[in-house]
Amino acid sequence: MRIQISLFLFLYFGFIHAQSVDYKLSMPKPQNHQFHVEMTLNDFKEKTLDVSLPVWAPGSYLVREFSKNINLVKAFDEKGNPLEVHKKKKNTWTITKGKKSKVIVKYEVYAFELSVRTSFLDLTHGFVSGSGVFMFVEDHLNVNGILEVLPYEGFSVVSTALPSDKNEFTYTYTHYDHLVDCPIEIGNQEVFDFEAAGVNHTVAIYGDGNYSIPDLKRDMAKIIEEETKVFGQNPNEDYLFIIHNVVNGQGGLEHKNSTTLSVNRWTYGGPNYLKFLNLVAHEYFHLWNVKRIRPLELGPFDYNQENYTDLLWVMEGFTSYYDELILLRAGYYTQNQMLGKIESAINYVEGSVGSRVQPLAHASFDAWVKAYRPNENSANTSMSYYSRGSVIAALLDVMIINKHRGKKCLDDFMQSLYANFHVKKNRGFTSNEFKKELESFVGRNLDDFYARYINGTEIPPYAAIFGEMGVDVEDASSTFPDFGAALSNSGGKTIIKSIRSNSAAEDAGLSVNDEIIGCNGYRVDRSDIEGVMRGLEEGEELQLVISRDDILFSVDFIMTNRFKPKFFLNKTNDKSKLFNYWLR
Repeated sequence: MRIQISLFLFLYFGFIHAQSVDYKLSMPKPQNHQFHVEMTLNDFKEKTLDVSLPVWAPGSYLVREFSKNINLVKAFDEKGNPLEVHKKKKNTWTITKGKKSKVIVKYEVYAFELSVRTSFLDLTHGFVSGSGVFMFVEDHLNVNGILEVLPYEGFSVVSTALPSDKNEFTYTYTHYDHLVDCPIEIGNQEVFDFEAAGVNHTVAIYGDGNYSIPDLKRDMAKIIEEETKVFGQNPNEDYLFIIHNVVNGQGGLEHKNSTTLSVNRWTYGGPNYLKFLNLVAHEYFHLWNVKRIRPLELGPFDYNQENYTDLLWVMEGFTSYYDELILLRAGYYTQNQMLGKIESAINYVEGSVGSRVQPLAHASFDAWVKAYRPNENSANTSMSYYSRGSVIAALLDVMIINKHRGKKCLDDFMQSLYANFHVKKNRGFTSNEFKKELESFVGRNLDDFYARYINGTEIPPYAAIFGEMGVDVEDASSTFPDFGAALSNSGGKTIIKSIRSNSAAEDAGLSVNDEIIGCNGYRVDRSDIEGVMRGLEEGEELQLVISRDDILFSVDFIMTNRFKPKFFLNKTNDKSKLFNYWLR
């Protein structure tokens, strides 16, 4: 009996005094673009605690140094007495608390970058991307807590996927990953709901636009239904879309049961509307592929540094393939239009200089250092893991369909990943585990395929692979004279903005930022020089006058040829069962 009572008391008081981190988020003066954060640390036994702000936002693979937006960090005990705080690292502060059971940390966050991955506040609304606003306690990412949002007096609506507490604008979270994976829109946004795939979906729209709520309900539901069919189940009970209608759309960022979309406010009419639906399809597909089907490196996260993986071509490339395929299945594309999308992706990838330089796996791994830090030479040395990954996804889809004679496709492979790793093991997979799972569906060893097209830069045998689907692939690659430099007008000057490697422009010694002033003794502008270059044949020469750092000199230019791969895809058999299964 004494043991039972002791156990009861331990469980009772252990529960009452369990470690937790509670946050209060306020915005008393939105025009200064500062969120005020009060962070209460409950029942931590250590005498010193390190609190840190992440350096990146999951889903956006770049160290963004969010701590640059943090003002002075202060800490107090529960009686309001100040505690010692000193900065330990660029994003970490050490608090000396002694035996205090409660610590209150206060700081302000400057928020004036409206994108899907950063936070923003002004008199029109506030947007919180959690990893740039909420600090965490080092070595205690698994503690839960409460978030209380105190909106500015002119704001009446808060939209977030965090579960609501019994009090208005108060929410609960189960661990830090959960907290920062739920963006928050605060203001007077328009909100509506619809049901799709048995799940309630809420849409919160900031900003005016030419959108139609009935159209959005209908079309977004179609996409959600088709994507749920891919996996056979939808893991959410509720899902939130936060949409920002702005001038310069920033795309989207995925979360486990929500997403933020940033689009031009007039995107909801004409051909642009399909681009919006494509974005919806892309980000919603991520609730499976990335947020649940994922490499080991993408969760649990290390918020203090880069999280490298060579599988972003699967996470983003496969999703880019499916965002088009879903629009086909939902009835927004014809089969020919979908074939045209695949053709365009192939020609973009194979026609890019960087495709012959950077392997697909390397593009994934180097996303942190190259993809989001482009310079004038990036096109010569890198390739988008989105685009090339989508092409590889199409090839693998066809290979699986051909192997199983139209009984299985890439959908079945995705279902297998979801069941075997997310459901059964509740973890991500290694690159080798992914490859073995893929080999079981393709039905053969993929060492050579990987060596050539994933870890190498060769052009895949499109004709042989797509031919199995009744698709004729015409090789329309060509060699033609090409200047090799892109020009821009800047302040009335003709400026070189990029140069293709191994081009005539590079051979002549031209450089980015050179100003082209003259050609063969005549003053020229951008239109003139582009016209001259279009008329040259291989081996023809001319002389250019260049200004570089305000120094004038002449350059002897000789036109050379460029080889550019190009392919045309055409359906050859309307009755092909495999083709009609593939692009159903």
